[in-house]
Amino acid sequence: MFSKKKQPPIKSLIAQGTRVAGNVLFEDGLRIDGEVEGDIRVDNGGTSLLVVSELAKVTGSIQAGHVIINGWVKGPVTATDLLELQPKARIEGDVSYKALEMHQGAMISGQLQPMTDGEAVDDDKPTLKLAANNS
Repeated sequence: MFSKKKQPPIKSLIAQGTRVAGNVLFEDGLRIDGEVEGDIRVDNGGTSLLVVSELAKVTGSIQAGHVIINGWVKGPVTATDLLELQPKARIEGDVSYKALEMHQGAMISGQLQPMTDGEAVDDDKPTLKLAANNS
């Protein structure tokens, strides 16, 4: 259903116990296990991967290609390719996505807005994949 593009490597890590106060620009891949108070976005506009682990807490906007969230985010999230919400994901903010995969247990407090070619749309149906409960 989703194209199997090669994911960029995760080259950067904000480790558990680390707190960043300020905006974060990254290229390729970034994994967050710590806390970020500021906006997070891909710098090169190309293929990108952002992982917000179950240990992470982000206060600010997120903008990247492929976004995987299993932690807590307070702010808007924009995924220009795919947004994956793992079971422990908690988002307080509006969500824009091209394709969405949401596991049972993930929660969003905000509006969902599908995108086509990087632009939000109101009249097209989004690509939506419901993850099976494998327990």
